[in-house]
Amino acid sequence: MTRFMTAFIMSSILQSLSGQTLQPPVRTEVLSQATSSWDGTKYSSYPRGVPQLTVLKITIPPHTTLAWHRHPSPNAAYVLSGTLTVERKDGTKASFKTGQAISESVNVVHRGTSGDDPTVLIVFYAGTSSLPLSESAMGTMNAPTGHSHP
Repeated sequence: MTRFMTAFIMSSILQSLSGQTLQPPVRTEVLSQATSSWDGTKYSSYPRGVPQLTVLKITIPPHTTLAWHRHPSPNAAYVLSGTLTVERKDGTKASFKTGQAISESVNVVHRGTSGDDPTVLIVFYAGTSSLPLSESAMGTMNAPTGHSHP
């Protein structure tokens, strides 16, 4: 009797779904969740002002070293392709490859260097409308046209 009921219930479910396309479930994967940057520096707070979220796709040619710069607000990058080595002026370094996320430093001077292939990044900035995305170690760079982001 139990087999009959199970078959009947399954048949009823399948009939009610007929004509509907079954799709795979939505998948969520946490790529990064951090309270500190890649170098271990703790995040302290968000900047004050009108929030502004910015998402950039940045392509860095092979063997390119970006200028020394800093970010005045929290941001994170996802490496779509290639590799990126990020370093601070004190020599602290970390390398990231395709599929990895980078929790960027805030107000710490650093730079990035690409590897043998172009590096493509998607960068998410959580700043304010009054702040640039990136500042040169020599002065402000107007974003998003400035070229020293990661």
